[in-house]
Amino acid sequence: MVALLLIPAAFLIAALLVVRERRRSTKKVNFLFEAISSGDYNFKFREETSSYRDYGINAALNRIAEIMQAARTRALEQEKYYELIINQVNTGILVVDEKGIIYQSNQEARRLIGLETLTHTQQLKRIDEQLERVVSNIRPGEKARANILNERGEVSLQFRTSAAVLRGKAVRIIAFSDINTEMDDNQMESWNKLIRVLTHEIMNTVTPITSLSETLLRKTEAGELHDGIEAIHTTSHDLLTFVENYRRLTYLPTPSPRPFYVKPFAERMRQIALSDARSLPEGTQITIETEPEDLLVYADESLITHVVTNLLRNALQAIATSGEGQNVWIRAYCDETEAVIIDITNDGPLIPQDVAEHIFVPFFTTKQDGSGIGLSIARQIMKLSGGTLTLKSDAKRRLTTFELMFP
Repeated sequence: MVALLLIPAAFLIAALLVVRERRRSTKKVNFLFEAISSGDYNFKFREETSSYRDYGINAALNRIAEIMQAARTRALEQEKYYELIINQVNTGILVVDEKGIIYQSNQEARRLIGLETLTHTQQLKRIDEQLERVVSNIRPGEKARANILNERGEVSLQFRTSAAVLRGKAVRIIAFSDINTEMDDNQMESWNKLIRVLTHEIMNTVTPITSLSETLLRKTEAGELHDGIEAIHTTSHDLLTFVENYRRLTYLPTPSPRPFYVKPFAERMRQIALSDARSLPEGTQITIETEPEDLLVYADESLITHVVTNLLRNALQAIATSGEGQNVWIRAYCDETEAVIIDITNDGPLIPQDVAEHIFVPFFTTKQDGSGIGLSIARQIMKLSGGTLTLKSDAKRRLTTFELMFP
């Protein structure tokens, strides 16, 4: 009779143990989910236990945690990979929700707009109210344009947008670029094609004249005929030399980039510029500033020498001919995107706005003896080097800066 009474009690105890074990397992599972949802993976359930049931549950939960952590790591690596990709493109990209919160902005977007940090569209009002309206109101599938004025001067931006869903929220992916740069590239390509055709035709026509006149000079004696042929030969030879100079605009060598230190490079550029300069005002100097001292740039040093020499020569000529200013600065540093910047600045006369708009156009010059190709070649060299050459004017401090940017 007692044994019969003990059977229900045993079942009751077993049931209570099962319920308690289930509650313990439920608590462990809930703890696991709460930790994962908060991004905390610094935990581990004890597997060294005397209970076989506990060992199995703990081992399974630890395995789930390891799988979830591995998936999270892969997602973070993939997100970093995509971020690196969009930072390499030459188009600005903004990811914006309906409340104006900016979830993502790449380096080109921040550079074009002129802000180091972008978190909300309201920040764009600090640059230009039209810019803020365009970014806030442009809808998927639409295109828009905005002209803004930032520290780089006037920039004309072309916008286009598409729709997407990010973490369950509707967002707009806004892509934009500086159409002036695109127009400059197209314009330069058109000039190159024109120059190739013209120089080819001129060379084909003039070369035989030069060769034939040289032959006739050897066969004629001194006199009026000889002098006439010599004049033809000299003129045709000078024309060939002239055309050959312009051919350099379209046949630049392919860069062979290598790392080199900026400071000794700048020191050498200073010595060359000052030794070539003539009739400089007393006290004229070129100051070099590099931060850090061992700053390196990855480019073709010989080609960049041509660019910097040309810019320094122009700066010193502006000071010498105008009698205004006496300082030129070579300043090299890294910006927030880790691009290397070399600024060539002078305190001579500012370049008038109507001239500044055309200074990179081939054959445009304000100098009586200028060819108009120096700055065009300099910009093409920077483009071939993967960088940019930009003119900046500071009217308040009366400073003119040419910025070389190496990404």
